[in-house]
Amino acid sequence: MFRFLRIIATHGIALATGFALGIYLLPILTAPEPPSDTEVAASAAGATYTGEFVRALPGSDILHWGEGTIALGKDRISFSGAMSPGPDYKLYLTPELVTTEEEFLAVKNESARVGDVKTFDNFILPVPEDIDLEDYQAVVIWCETFGEFITASTYR
Repeated sequence: MFRFLRIIATHGIALATGFALGIYLLPILTAPEPPSDTEVAASAAGATYTGEFVRALPGSDILHWGEGTIALGKDRISFSGAMSPGPDYKLYLTPELVTTEEEFLAVKNESARVGDVKTFDNFILPVPEDIDLEDYQAVVIWCETFGEFITASTYR
């Protein structure tokens, strides 16, 4: 009986570990090629606003972080830096700086979803025509699937 329980426990641990690794590694394995530093620099050259993502935010942790420079222009938003990998990242513009999951959820309905972030080193996103950067003050990277705050920065 003890042998049977030990087998069940060890196989359960192996299954849980494999599942967790799959959730972590799948976005990395399926991510498209990020834009080059040159492409991001060219995109950011015409930016109206810039901001900095830093790791030391209250809502960030060892698995959810971003660091680098975000540049916002009328037509596109460019990021030069790195983020922790994860599934289903979205970029939002928010009316004020939020630095935790709870703060973001409080303003999510007033925020504008710009688009999907599919790469973890550099990205360039088009700004939808119905979004005016002047209506917002900050940018947030949010994991929609797991409801996790990744990083944020003010830009004006």
